[in-house]
Order: sequence, then C-alpha cells, then structure tokens
Amino acid sequence: MCELYCKQDTLALRGKHIGPSCKVFFAADPIKIMRAQGQYMFDEKGKRYLDCINNVAHVGHCHREVVKAATKQMELLNTNSRFLHDNIVEYAKRLTATLPQTLSVCYFTNSGSEANDLALRLARQFRGHQDVITLDHAYHGHLSSLIEISPYKFQKGKDVKKEFVHVAPSPDTYRGKYREDHEDAATAYAEEVKKIIEVAHSSGRKIAAFIAESMQSCGGQIIPPAGYFQKVAEHVRKAGGVFIADEVQVGFGRVGRHFWSFQMYGEDFIPDIVTMGKPMGNGHPMSCVVTTKEIAEAFSSSGMEYFNTYGGNPVSCAVGLAVLDVIENENLQENAVRVGNYFTKLLDEQKAKHPLIGDIRGIGLFIGIDLVKDHEKRTPATAEAQHIIYEMKEKGVLLSADGPHRNVLKIKPPMCFTEEDAKFMVDHLDGILTVLEEVMETKNDSVLSENTVCRTKVPKKVHVELPNHSATESRENHSTKRNGVCSDQHVLLSKRFKT
Repeated sequence: MCELYCKQDTLALRGKHIGPSCKVFFAADPIKIMRAQGQYMFDEKGKRYLDCINNVAHVGHCHREVVKAATKQMELLNTNSRFLHDNIVEYAKRLTATLPQTLSVCYFTNSGSEANDLALRLARQFRGHQDVITLDHAYHGHLSSLIEISPYKFQKGKDVKKEFVHVAPSPDTYRGKYREDHEDAATAYAEEVKKIIEVAHSSGRKIAAFIAESMQSCGGQIIPPAGYFQKVAEHVRKAGGVFIADEVQVGFGRVGRHFWSFQMYGEDFIPDIVTMGKPMGNGHPMSCVVTTKEIAEAFSSSGMEYFNTYGGNPVSCAVGLAVLDVIENENLQENAVRVGNYFTKLLDEQKAKHPLIGDIRGIGLFIGIDLVKDHEKRTPATAEAQHIIYEMKEKGVLLSADGPHRNVLKIKPPMCFTEEDAKFMVDHLDGILTVLEEVMETKNDSVLSENTVCRTKVPKKVHVELPNHSATESRENHSTKRNGVCSDQHVLLSKRFKT
C-alpha cells in the first residue's frame, strides 16, 4: 500500500513528478479524493462531495457488481485476444445487440483516443481517401492523429490546422451561426458541410470521414437540431466518405430513451462507424469501435493485421458485461429520463429567476447551463462560471465548465443520480447565483474583488437538506464547511475575478 501524504505534500510531489500539462481540478484549492461510492466522492477528511461531472463512473463509483466481476475474472485468467475466450464473444454479442443491425463488427481497444484513432484508420482505408471534416470546438482524443482533428485542442496550442482537416461550424442553435429563430437551422448547418466538401473537391482532395460527437461535450453541451446528421451523412457519403459517431462521452443510455445518443435523431440515421469508451468499463480502461462488415473487410484487405495487447482481454470484457447488466437490472435508462426531466425542470425555474442563466439544454443526464452577462448579446459569463464552480465545491458539489468560452456548466453525473441529488445541487446553485447577482448589481463596473464580496449583504442562507445516505456516510461527512464567500482559499479566486 502506498504511503499517505497530507494534501499539500501530495500537491508538491505531483508538481515535481507529474507532467505540468496534467492540471488538477480547482487549482486554487484542489481536493484530495480518497474514496468514492455511487454518486459521491470523499476527501481525506471524510467530507462528502456530490459528483455531477464524472461520466466515467457510469453506473456509480465502485459499483459492487462491477468490482466483483473484475475480481472474479482476475483470479482466473487475464490474457490477450489471440486465445479463444467466451467473454469477448459474449460481450461483442451483447454490445452489437444494442446497435442497428448493420453495425456488427467490433474492434476492442483501451481508451476513447485509441478507438477514435482506429476509426480514422478504418475510414481512410475504406476508399483510400484522407481528408476529415470535424466540428468547431470538437475534441476527439489526445493522440497526435486526434489532436489534428480536434479544434478544441489545436486552436489553443501552437499547432496549425493540417490541410487534410476541414472544420465545419458547430450546430449550436443558441450561440452559433444559425440560431433557434432560423427557419431551418439543420439544413443551414448541413449546407456548411456540403460547401466544405465542394471546396475540397475543387482542390483535388477527397473526403474520408465526417466525425462528430452525437452531442458535443467539450464544445459546450451542444445538441444538434433534428435532421442535421441525416443531411450531413447524405453529403458525406455522396462524396465517398463515412460518418463516424463519437459516443465516447455520451453513450450507454445517458440520454435515457435510447442506449446510444445518435439513436435519438431517428431510425433513418445510422452511422458507418461508432466509437465508445469512458463509461464502458465504469472506470476500468476499455473502449471499442463498431462498424459495418463492408468497412471491416476493406480494412482487413490492406494486409496489415490489427492486434491490441489489452483490447478485449477477459477481465475487461467481464467488466463490460457487468456494466451492461447493471444498466439493465437497475433501470438506469429510465432513471436518466425521470431524473433528467426533473433536473431540467428545476433548472428552467432557475433560468426564469436568474439573469445569469442564458440557456438550459440537455437530454437525460446530459445537461448544460449556459451562463451569460447579457441575454440579448449572449455575452459569455466566463469568470462568473469559474466563481460558481469554486463556490459549489465549498458546498460539497462538484461541477466543471466547458465550451469555447468556458462559461457552460456541464452536468453529466453517474447514472444512479437521484431527484434528491438534483434538488440538492440546484438549491445550492440558486443561493450562489443570488449572492453573485447582488454583487454584480452593486458593482456596476462588474469587478468582483474580495472587498466587494465582503461588503455585499449576503441573503439569508438557503436551507438545504442532504439527500439520504447511510449512517457510515453521515459519520464521514462531519468536516466543517467554509460557507463564507471570503474564506482564505476564495481570496485567490476573488483577486482574479474580472468580468
């Protein structure tokens, strides 16, 4: 067992031995997490945090059935897929049964990045084309091949867009080029893709693939307008390319009514390749690419064998099967519908109350809160979003912000999230927004300093009851919370909070 350090020593050692590009959440006051269960995480002092962002722990942190399946198989065998084993066959059958019939061939990998990298190889081998169309603000992984098609990354770094990469506008009907008042935003955004194809062809280039998350996550919790993907797929296939649906962050029943997010756009939309990852192993590293027999045979005909040492190993497949069982046995898709609808209803009520909330969008347990400083101009409230995240952390709620302006609070919790959890989160958000909006109204130049916060009269604290939990968790949640907005750690945030 590793040595236990105090939080500051852990932070110092991390800074010394871990690459500086790997940043921690809440850098001004990071959390040291010691254990987790269900939708809750606990720090070294036993303080409990409601996890609203961990879509990796899909069926709940440390789910006993998933842990049991992994342990049982590890005690028997773990080896590569060159040997026959029932787990990989059974898992492939179960997984493809959730997909349209044409998507029937599985390639098992270890991460979403590996899956998307392989998807590009499949697409390029299919007809020998090379170019890829991606969406603005998209993120598809950390491998070099994926940074190249991820504007979310290459637009922030020193890399320049490669000539074989084409960036289409994100189909964002709230903040994008074509908004909710457009007569046919889906067609308008799809026409942008068609124009890209025409320009590429005029330069002698050929399209291999269009790749998109079924719902953009890092791009700001964007849900494309109905009909968009169908129209894009038509344009891309006519150009000899394939459609890759990236379900790494949004698959496995998160939208509730469908197992895969792409399915909510209608039965007439079927991707050529689907990639999946994060929630697949509930924290165990595993991923998969599923495609058609035609594309798989074209890939095989290249003469280059595809083999992945750990992909599809018996332990990973046992874990994957357990996750599928839990989703079904605990009715987690139904839970995503019920809790997601309730959550969205509560947030819509907050939108009517708080001018900082510009838009609430989401389906199931995939929700975004777009914060704005001006409703008409839709000016992103970036600094305010960061302030809210830190304040929510003090209340025992973990949130993060994303989108091109980092002003969208993203909510994608473990699927065991309850209505009580949703109310707990929203009640605290209400209290923090109330204080923040009073400060902003008082300070018309929109500079929130430590002194400004402390001089502002704070409304009577909202009484919030914790959701029910076990006696053990009650005993562990004994640490004193710093409720004051002028706590020592908050000073760091206040000094840089300029809107």
